[in-house]
Amino acid sequence: MSATLGESREARRTSSRETRRTAAGPPPRRGPAARLRDLAMGIRFGTSGGREGWTRNSLTAVGVGLGVTLLLIAASVPQMTVGRDVRSAARTATALVSGESAARSDRTVVVADAATDYRGETVGGQIMRPDGAHPVLPPGLDRAPGPGEMYVSPALADLLASPEGRLLKERLPHRTVGLITEAGLLDPGELRYYAGSSTLTTETGGLRTDGYGAGHGGRPMSPVLVVVIVLACVVLLVPVAVFIATAFRFGGELRDRRLAALRLVGADARTTRWIAAGEALFGSALGLAAGIGIFALARRLAGSVRVWDLSAFPSDVVPVPLLAALILLAVPVVAVAVTLFAMRALMVEPLGVVRRSAPWRRRLWWRLLMLPVGIGVLMATGTVGETTEVVEPWPIAAGTLLVLFSLTALLPWLVETAVRRLHGGPVAWQLAVRRLQLSSGPAVRAVSGITVAVAGAIALQMVFAGVHDDFNRVTGLHASRAQMRVTAEFPSVELADGMTHALRGTPGVRSVFVVVEAYVTSPEPVADDDIRPTTGLTVADCATLRELAEIGSCADGDTFVAHHAGNQPPNSWIDRTARKGKPVDLAGGSSRDGSGPLPWTLPEGSPTVMLRSDPMVGDYFGILATPGALDAATIPRAWTTASVRIDESVRDVRESVRNTVARLDPAARVATSQRIERDRQYESLRSGLLAAATATMGLIAASMAVALIEQLRERRRLLSVLVAFGTPRSTLAWSILWQTAVTVVLGTAVAIAGGVGLGAAMLRMIGKQVTHWGAFVPVAAMGAGLILVVTLLSLPALWRLMRPEGLRTE
Repeated sequence: MSATLGESREARRTSSRETRRTAAGPPPRRGPAARLRDLAMGIRFGTSGGREGWTRNSLTAVGVGLGVTLLLIAASVPQMTVGRDVRSAARTATALVSGESAARSDRTVVVADAATDYRGETVGGQIMRPDGAHPVLPPGLDRAPGPGEMYVSPALADLLASPEGRLLKERLPHRTVGLITEAGLLDPGELRYYAGSSTLTTETGGLRTDGYGAGHGGRPMSPVLVVVIVLACVVLLVPVAVFIATAFRFGGELRDRRLAALRLVGADARTTRWIAAGEALFGSALGLAAGIGIFALARRLAGSVRVWDLSAFPSDVVPVPLLAALILLAVPVVAVAVTLFAMRALMVEPLGVVRRSAPWRRRLWWRLLMLPVGIGVLMATGTVGETTEVVEPWPIAAGTLLVLFSLTALLPWLVETAVRRLHGGPVAWQLAVRRLQLSSGPAVRAVSGITVAVAGAIALQMVFAGVHDDFNRVTGLHASRAQMRVTAEFPSVELADGMTHALRGTPGVRSVFVVVEAYVTSPEPVADDDIRPTTGLTVADCATLRELAEIGSCADGDTFVAHHAGNQPPNSWIDRTARKGKPVDLAGGSSRDGSGPLPWTLPEGSPTVMLRSDPMVGDYFGILATPGALDAATIPRAWTTASVRIDESVRDVRESVRNTVARLDPAARVATSQRIERDRQYESLRSGLLAAATATMGLIAASMAVALIEQLRERRRLLSVLVAFGTPRSTLAWSILWQTAVTVVLGTAVAIAGGVGLGAAMLRMIGKQVTHWGAFVPVAAMGAGLILVVTLLSLPALWRLMRPEGLRTE
């Protein structure tokens, strides 16, 4: 009996356990297969969310697509650079690289560089005269242009055909017989031409070449500029990554209701998180598709858009395969990771989704830790200078990434801490503050990208200011003396006389001084470790020489030795070469045709004169000679120069001077006198960074607009309720502005502190001092202004979302 009762009780307990187990539902699924099924279900929900779901997917796709587009463009930069370098090398004549003429043959061509400037733009050009019937040709030409003919680039053809190119047409009067193809141009917008000639010779500044394709990569990139490039790449791409991550945080009430329904039917919290990640994964796929589509469209338009004088052929805009694969893989991974991280702040229950109104306080220690660690990594890299052989980019990139990511991590904590202490004030202010106190995440995420961009821009600005003097050379030319300088690569008194008369007759020209210049050396033997004495030689008529030095009596056939006033630089060095009654070497140690020294004796009675303290054309020390004393045509390495003073008030006076010179010698170079000459690598890098920064700022503006619209869309029911209860719409608009202003002020403060710290660390790395502490002011003002402008542009959307239709629900 007792055994029967015991069996009965055991059966009841077993039945009770089974009943409870059945009521609790099946055990939660575990393992990769279960997670993949959850992701697949999330993707199905993403495709069947109705109008609301597709609206959210569209906003995510736009945001992610813009970021992916910029990443793909950045991944195409190496190919664009290689394409330009290859075409530049292929069209470079061998003789222009070596400086020596080749032996004449049926295939050789006499060439001369004939580049010019037109209203601030460079027009590349080359003059050609074939020696035979089968001349070598530069890429882009199907035959050599004959005398009076020229091939032009499509951009130059359009300019010459327009009213704006009238003066340039006078300078290039040749008949256009064809267009230069893509193989001969650096980019679609390049202005370039090849003109034929019947008079160009090696004696008039030309060089005989037997081929093209002798170009090279140029001098190695400065290690300091390598550091700047690494910094710029990180600074320009981190805001893009931040925004892509932000775009995956775009939420929606429909998704929340769906998650609550899943909990009601028995899904556990982990399953709902992975289903939400699946929805984000679907949005990332749409974003990738949108980004690839926008990139394909931008690629087709690359040739018709110029940013800071830069453009590219569509065939060059091709991402590096490894980088493209990394982008396509990273975006979905980031979508899943960001969503799983964001779901920590949600409590998904069967009766609804609750965003914790009092979330745990954000920890500060790890946010502050990244900053000193990043600075430490940069400092551990060591000092990078011009003598550094190899620059390791990875530590520099890693340190910069840590510093910038520390700013994005610090900003939410700072906003949360600051708004916790704010109370009272007008209604609009209270609404803004209360919104930030309850949930500051969306507002912070909207400005985090611009915060990082401003911090990076401040650091870049400080670095550029620190290295500015290293890449800018003082030429000694002053616009107050002569605004333009003409140089012909051969000596000719006849050309000098022609320039003098023709330029003086050009409207707007005030005065002209033309001389033949060269450097001569002492023929006396010197030790192997000693420098051969060298001084300048200037040939001009007496009227011109009197403008250069304090000369009394002067007649054709006279010579002089010109000294500096104040013995700076030492006049003794001049006298070591210009020895009266002794020979000097006119060949300067080596002549153009490979012959030996060319001695010429300086007359014994040559008086010593003092140079004028402020001659119009510059500093002409050494030997001054008139044409009767020395035939300029016998000097192997001499050149003819003209210094021109112009009246800037005359319209297009510079173009008129260039036209006059082109009629006399098309190969002559005409330059504007500049006191500061900028390094070409530095200038090219600066232009490229400005173009990239323009694209990044455009992306940030678009991304902020998308983020703000998404925030307002999620709050449309709340906004409609407030309006229905009598809240003025202007009050709600001001609350949005106040909310933005608070995050802008705090974000700008973080950006300034981080940017100045990063800039100081980078300057210390390259051995420079901070020269411009105020570099952050214009950059910070631009960033803050951009945020406020985008916020103002979002107000019309706010007005539409406050309509009574926002109260409707199902």
